[in-house]
Amino acid sequence: MAGAAKLTPKQERFVAEYLIDLNATQAAIRAGYSAKTAQEQGSRLLSNVMVAEAIQAAMKAREERTEITQDRVLLELSRIAFFDPRKLLRDDGSPKPIGELDDGTAAALAGLEITEEWEGSGEDRVFVGYTKKYKISDKNTAITNAMRHLGMFVDKSEVSAPGGKPLFPQPTGVLVVPGAMSVEDWESMMAKQEGGA
Repeated sequence: MAGAAKLTPKQERFVAEYLIDLNATQAAIRAGYSAKTAQEQGSRLLSNVMVAEAIQAAMKAREERTEITQDRVLLELSRIAFFDPRKLLRDDGSPKPIGELDDGTAAALAGLEITEEWEGSGEDRVFVGYTKKYKISDKNTAITNAMRHLGMFVDKSEVSAPGGKPLFPQPTGVLVVPGAMSVEDWESMMAKQEGGA
């Protein structure tokens, strides 16, 4: 870990704890700092150059070790979000065996249920085939997560207007187009809403 030799044992522990959930306050508490001052300590530690470098180095090492990168996560989200169910079928309309699915289609599957089908009973029982049920991952969730990552989708608690004023009325989950409204236009709209116009 770059810069780890210069960190105190408590700072090293903070770095390790911070990587768990990226919550500086909780990491400070788990590292042994006072719960009363943990929020301030966590903020102070994150602004410490050596601690920040150690966190970045540890994150990079973890990324290389696990091969979980932002690009890979976005690729998987895009596979689900833009999944085409026609890719599950052959040209004649029959379902493809799982081994024939391309990587993108297979990645969009949340599950597969295969049931053997039989006709008759006893010694006359004859195997007639399989019933395959594909469960597809939730496209809406994948699209929402991708939009959040790209800064296109925010929750109500994250939305503010110029000057830090709340933007009303604002439903949860709204597509935001930055710069679409000037400060003057926004203030005019707010004055009309407050005046009941």
